[in-house]
Amino acid sequence: MENTNKLLTFISNSHSTFHAVAQLEKMLQAAEFRQLHEQDRWELAKGRKYYVKRNNSSIIAFVIPEDITNYHYQICASHSDSPTFKIKDKPQLKGNGYVSLNVEGYGGMIDYSWLDRPLSVAGRIVFKQGDKLVSKLIDIDRDLLMIPSVAIHMERDINNGKKFNHQVDLLPVLGDDSLKEDSFYQLLAKEAGCGAEDILGFDMYLYNRTKACVWGLNDEYIACPKLDNLQNAFLSTSALIAAKEAKTINVMACFDNEEVGSLTMQGAASTFLHDCLIRINDSLGYDNAAYYQAISRSFMISMDNAHAVHPNHPEKTDKENCAHINKGIVIKNNANQSYTTSAISGAIFKALCKEAEVPYQAFANRSDMRGGSTLGNISNAQVSLHCVDVGIAQLAMHSSYECAGAKDSDHMLKVITLYYNSELQLNGSDEFVIR
Repeated sequence: MENTNKLLTFISNSHSTFHAVAQLEKMLQAAEFRQLHEQDRWELAKGRKYYVKRNNSSIIAFVIPEDITNYHYQICASHSDSPTFKIKDKPQLKGNGYVSLNVEGYGGMIDYSWLDRPLSVAGRIVFKQGDKLVSKLIDIDRDLLMIPSVAIHMERDINNGKKFNHQVDLLPVLGDDSLKEDSFYQLLAKEAGCGAEDILGFDMYLYNRTKACVWGLNDEYIACPKLDNLQNAFLSTSALIAAKEAKTINVMACFDNEEVGSLTMQGAASTFLHDCLIRINDSLGYDNAAYYQAISRSFMISMDNAHAVHPNHPEKTDKENCAHINKGIVIKNNANQSYTTSAISGAIFKALCKEAEVPYQAFANRSDMRGGSTLGNISNAQVSLHCVDVGIAQLAMHSSYECAGAKDSDHMLKVITLYYNSELQLNGSDEFVIR
């Protein structure tokens, strides 16, 4: 349970994308990765480890070995964001004896999973300090908010199904109507150590305060907020740190905004990964042609969790191409390319699993049901390379509290560490050798 406990601790300290990236940064710093800044000139050296952030909500880390015999990149990509609610600039709504926070949905969440549980807020604020604008992370570590259900006596048909209106049904209560108009700003200012009048902007989000847990008769399962996709962000970073035999340039990329389409300066559709790889190439003294040759030999594992067979609704999944919790890594396929897995990339990952003695499963959606998508194909628009989409089987995806298996983190960590310790060699256009 060691890796599982580390994962749950990591997620419990990652209540926003900014906090998640800050936690990944702490892991990398403890492993002696050096920070780079995009506005600086990069002077990289072989045998060194580096990381760079964008917007403080996306992060890329990489390891340059002493001896690069087959120059290319071996990349793992995940995302830092999860569905939640974002607080609007004018946050307070007063009425009916209460003060609520005015929020809007971020991503496609399961609405009812946010009701009747303690909530709080985390994110970043920007405030004026002298002649500077300062950004600071904020996490209000207390039971601050709640979104109450309507009693069944007042909504008798609630159990027949309800469509929630985000502007009406899902506004969290902050307090009673004795609160002042700037009470929320005052709360943020107290946490930041500044004046409320100095706050010029914020990116603040709700989070579920329910504690992470291990459950099941034999402790088979784990549950916590944001498993999708902080589980893979944590595991890919852990594997990058654990790998000690890198033969080529290993890269871990964790992007923001996957849940809303990735079309931001820090999303998978941005130039962030492309910019980093180009700068690595240039700093190591390779020319432009060498970069394109390296990309043609490179490989990406897109890591995002997958749907497990539901205990009460097995009909929601394909009868044969389905995934079970604690039964191994899920390799995701889709004919319309929502997932990037091909015969070649899938075979490479299966070969890695076999070498690592890690079980794997094949997943495809029912042919009459539209599934989700992830960042592999989006990232490929900027950096085109062989890519496989994989994940860990979970239940209640996009709930404010999700469930996965206690064993599968170990499975993923083992195979990704092997991947980072291996050398994939592309011979021609459709043949790989794994060394």
